[in-house]
Amino acid sequence: MADKAIVPVGVRLTTDIEYRPNRLNPYRARVRWFDPATKRRLSLSEGKADEDEAQEWLQSIIEAAEAGLSPSLATMKLAEYGNTNMDLALRGLELKTLDPYLSGWRMRVVPALGHLPVRIITNGTVDRTVQNWIADELSRSTVKNTIAVLVRVMEQAVRDGIIKVNPARVTGWQKLYKQAEDELLDPRALALPDWETLVTLADALVAASHDEYRGWGEVVIFAACTAARIGEISGCRVGDIDTTQWIWTVRRQTTPAPGGLTDKGTKGKRARKVPIVEEIRPLVAQRILSAGPNPDARLFTGPRGGRISTAVLRDATHWDDVVTKLGYEHLRRHDLRHTALTWFADAGVQVHVLRRIAGHGSLTTTQRYLHPDVHKITAAGAVLSAHFNVLRAPRSLPSPIVMTR
Repeated sequence: MADKAIVPVGVRLTTDIEYRPNRLNPYRARVRWFDPATKRRLSLSEGKADEDEAQEWLQSIIEAAEAGLSPSLATMKLAEYGNTNMDLALRGLELKTLDPYLSGWRMRVVPALGHLPVRIITNGTVDRTVQNWIADELSRSTVKNTIAVLVRVMEQAVRDGIIKVNPARVTGWQKLYKQAEDELLDPRALALPDWETLVTLADALVAASHDEYRGWGEVVIFAACTAARIGEISGCRVGDIDTTQWIWTVRRQTTPAPGGLTDKGTKGKRARKVPIVEEIRPLVAQRILSAGPNPDARLFTGPRGGRISTAVLRDATHWDDVVTKLGYEHLRRHDLRHTALTWFADAGVQVHVLRRIAGHGSLTTTQRYLHPDVHKITAAGAVLSAHFNVLRAPRSLPSPIVMTR
């Protein structure tokens, strides 16, 4: 395709789009310019799925250049920009505040948003990211500190002229947090209704993924039958599965960390055992066979063999679009865990056993999965106990009669 010369203020840009077949993103959009300071010719390029996307990318570079931004700054990813400008962004903060802010940046902001150019991060992007942090059961203070450091970095981007408005100044996240807490009071409402719905969901997610990778559907089915978190499924090794008794010993989970995903202990800091029901044993057996003889091989991986996370699963399967089309627009990855615990409870699993499967620290949390009829029965028992207490209580003696003359 022919080059197109653009002459913004101060910098001359040359752009072109090259079609390269047999690639995942065959349209390479490229921009070249001379750096007025070094007199060197520089270039940037990105692969896009179609020509329209390539044209949009070039147009964003042109608009940035017309606003006085170099293409390098206009396309800079959030992780690079934040790491480069963190001292400026956090200036004036007390030392005791720096640690939680920097932790929030490394462990949550960079894994979730670091790959995105600063210029394309929108209010909606930040909103959905914050919702995911809340859904992953992060504490209120953790979410607050994470948002705060993101706000400061994006505010620095405003001062640098990269963006005009700070998209990280989200409002109402506390209400979202309260809503999530209220939902957990009735986690049964978050569960899928039956096995057929689960299979339909898994198939739809596979169909929406690149190359229709079957592994995504298997992760979803496995999660909804074991009450495990996605991070725990990612951390599962072949050696953790006992195919004689069909029991999975949950020992670790995969979580975001500086430099990418890493494995650590489970949320409760202790191993637990989970039954593998008959319906998913063929799936598990096939995964073990595919993984090979190494007991440390991961049972579930991405299509290229990498670790998975709830965010990876969401993005790879276009989760939000799929569940909306199926009529479950509020369904999150963590709700697969709610589904399994609800099904276990409805099958009559005793509450103390269900607590061990879930790894709950509190029996009260587990009791929320019991069927409402069970709550009525236990409430009736409490009423009877109260009645017995009244019968056993010592009756007060009548006041003595005082004789007066």
